[in-house]
Amino acid sequence: MARSSDSSPGAGGIAAAPAVAEHIHRRRWAILGVLMLSLLIVVLDNSILNVAMKTIATPAPTGLGASQSQLEWAINSYTLVFAGLLFTAGLLGDRLGRKKVLLTGLVIFGLGSVLAAVSGSPGQLIAFRAVMGLGGALVMPATLAILMNVFERDEQPKAIGIWAGGVGLAIAIGPIAGGLLLAHFWWGSVFLVNVPIVLIALAAMVLLVPDSKDPRPGRLDPVGVLLSVVGLVLLVYGIIKGGQLADFTDPQVIGTVLAGLLVLAGFVLYEKRIDHPSIDISYFRKPAFSAAVAAIALVFFALMGVTFFMVFYIQSVRGYTPLQAGLLILPLAAAQMIFAPRARHVVDRFGAKAVCTVGMLLVALTMSGFLLMDTDTPIFVLEVLFFLQGTGMAHIMPPVTVSIMQSLPREKAGSGSALNNTFRQVGGTLGVAVLGSLLSASYRDGIQSALDSVPGLPAGARHAAGESIEATLGVAEKLGPAGRELAAAANDAFVHAMHVTALGSATVAVVGALVVGFFLPGKTDDRAAGRGRETPRETSPAGKP
Repeated sequence: MARSSDSSPGAGGIAAAPAVAEHIHRRRWAILGVLMLSLLIVVLDNSILNVAMKTIATPAPTGLGASQSQLEWAINSYTLVFAGLLFTAGLLGDRLGRKKVLLTGLVIFGLGSVLAAVSGSPGQLIAFRAVMGLGGALVMPATLAILMNVFERDEQPKAIGIWAGGVGLAIAIGPIAGGLLLAHFWWGSVFLVNVPIVLIALAAMVLLVPDSKDPRPGRLDPVGVLLSVVGLVLLVYGIIKGGQLADFTDPQVIGTVLAGLLVLAGFVLYEKRIDHPSIDISYFRKPAFSAAVAAIALVFFALMGVTFFMVFYIQSVRGYTPLQAGLLILPLAAAQMIFAPRARHVVDRFGAKAVCTVGMLLVALTMSGFLLMDTDTPIFVLEVLFFLQGTGMAHIMPPVTVSIMQSLPREKAGSGSALNNTFRQVGGTLGVAVLGSLLSASYRDGIQSALDSVPGLPAGARHAAGESIEATLGVAEKLGPAGRELAAAANDAFVHAMHVTALGSATVAVVGALVVGFFLPGKTDDRAAGRGRETPRETSPAGKP
């Protein structure tokens, strides 16, 4: 029996959504738990990989001997495929059924994890990470879309807060699990751990989660998807190449970046002209929507760049093991787990604009705080910075996600979720590319003189050793006692490069604060949206479980 109600319009003039069926409503929290399990493997995989990067960078048989740029592509191959296919994945969920798409994504993700675990070279790892990105693209938008269809509008902020807190849980579990696995097994175990989680999630999904879809889905947009993928690949590849060459004015770099921007501009123009776009450009006319997606992109741009260099700071410069590195990241995760589910209470009191602006400024402050970190700074300083950073993010992600999802009608939840996750992943991808390239270029400049002073080091080996701190430390180890001076120079050069990159991250976070402060609706608008809350009707979009 469906829960009855009237059919008054929802916020922003959107028609009221159908009611959630009573039997689905009763088990909505169990369904949320299953959705968080699916979310867990997607986020956990990236957090585990961050801990394993140092091991993968070491030569065989311990690792794969991956270079700095190959490590970046191991991350970016996943996120580029993920972001490029999210549009289509959201539309597929709305058209075919979100549960079907989610189950398919879990299977592909599990198979990709097995293949990544047995990779024999950095190139194979990059390719199989792309397969995992395909599976993740099918999983992520479906989880949030199903959530929006099993919870009524008044409970959605609470459910989204818990959903966002699940990211914090994955951030906590990932590095610790990765550290434990790397302490006892080979590096591929960090991918195989996904398999049992996938199997449990598949079984729970079949039993508990209902299906839902858009009763009036649009057609697919293969041309738009192709343009978005090509544009992003060209743009990010150009930025990474600039970091490798330590020269962003190189014609190859400029040409690739400009080509990417032109393709992305063509993508936007094409989407505006067709009647079945992957992304409905008209959504961006709503300040609550456009400011929210911009905030997501900017905060993940800053965060992913910092995460990339922090792993090497903790393990390479400070000498901690992968397990210890995972434990050191706990404050960041704990803050998100504590505050994300409670962020809605602060938003109710002060409004989304004020809360998100302060959250962004807190993130910028913690990014600047990394300037305090040196080769011998007490580690508790880093722990405090991580906790404050997690607190700031916990007061950004839930409110902006609620703002995005409640700006759209419920039947378009798949598309809305896809947009939310696309901007997050694109922001993170560009953060790794831009800030990783800045880190690489700054490090190469700082270590070059020390490498030039090493007698008998061939030019090719000198160039390779300057690409990353791991490569430099590898050369220093081969020099024996004479390499201590080079290792010390590598640590100093990396810390300086880290400071430069942290300032770049802080600047991006400040820009995010300005965007949120100027464009995100304030407390008055929040209350108006609450008065216009959807009241469900008698039919249900959720299918039989």
